[in-house]
Amino acid sequence: MPETNKKVLILSVNDEDKDIVFRPADTLLGVLRGKLGLTGAKPGCLNGDCGACTVLVDGIPMKSCIMLAIEAEGHKVTTIEGLINTKTQASFIKHFAFQCGYCTPGFIMVCHSLAEKQPHADKAVIKEWMQSNICRCTSYQEIEEAVASILAEE
Repeated sequence: MPETNKKVLILSVNDEDKDIVFRPADTLLGVLRGKLGLTGAKPGCLNGDCGACTVLVDGIPMKSCIMLAIEAEGHKVTTIEGLINTKTQASFIKHFAFQCGYCTPGFIMVCHSLAEKQPHADKAVIKEWMQSNICRCTSYQEIEEAVASILAEE
């Protein structure tokens, strides 16, 4: 007997429309990882504190672990997989702005959005944006340097 609580959802992810069978309670993180195989957004705290699961929704950083997949319908979702070969990724590599790498996709998503939304941000604004994510390996200084170098190029 088919489950009646499953529905079809159309998500725009990394500039591609995807038809997904989902449950109304499914989080965006769960759908991205489990249904689409996009594992760049990481499950960390699963309550919106750490930022490892950050994706962009219409260019705005969102914690996908606390966002229902249905809330993303009709919006443009960008995951770390959609930011291949960007200046942000290159800057993180150049400045060694990662250690274990678990938090890195979330930080890159936030930094990419910051560079697009506030290309002339100062150090205080960079620190404010970085507060949404946690790095347990303490590479904050390198992350801030990576972001500052991107903004200097603008």
